[in-house]
Amino acid sequence: MTGLPAEQEPAKPDDAVEVGRVVGAWGIKGGIKVKPFAADPQALFSSKRWYLEPAEAKPGHRVPALVRVREAREQGDVIVATINDLDDRNGAEALVGARVFVARSSFPTPAAGEFYWIDLIGLAVHNRQGKALGEVIGLIETGPHCVLRIRPEPVEAEEVLIPFVDAYVDKVDLAARAISVDWDFDPDAED
Repeated sequence: MTGLPAEQEPAKPDDAVEVGRVVGAWGIKGGIKVKPFAADPQALFSSKRWYLEPAEAKPGHRVPALVRVREAREQGDVIVATINDLDDRNGAEALVGARVFVARSSFPTPAAGEFYWIDLIGLAVHNRQGKALGEVIGLIETGPHCVLRIRPEPVEAEEVLIPFVDAYVDKVDLAARAISVDWDFDPDAED
């Protein structure tokens, strides 16, 4: 932990992405358990600097703005980590519920054809005919694959779900902020 007064603690970077939550203490020497938000928690391992914010359910709860990670590893479905200057279980338990952020700039570079969810949100989606279908507002993890949640155009239409698989997704162009898909729907069609 930084040990600095709140007004002197480092600010969370502008590109910070929430990657998990502190869900418990680990051991008696101040270790913490973090539930990652991704099936592959590499973002948590990509930086030794984690930025914390209190949980929404604990308004006024004080957590350090920045912690420096000594060691982190997977243990089952959580990440267990030791933090500099956090040496007892009581201190670790005080962090339970804290939101964990990591600077997006520190994420590992994804392999070709792989994308971080955060990079897909906000992309415009159009089909092979050039028809605008809407904007990605989120993704759903279904197990075998992810599903894009699309806010359609016109916005009044119901949300559209498109499987994020090669059979339907032709191209993701992050530079152009666009996704091309083999998909069509008519928001005005009657059932």
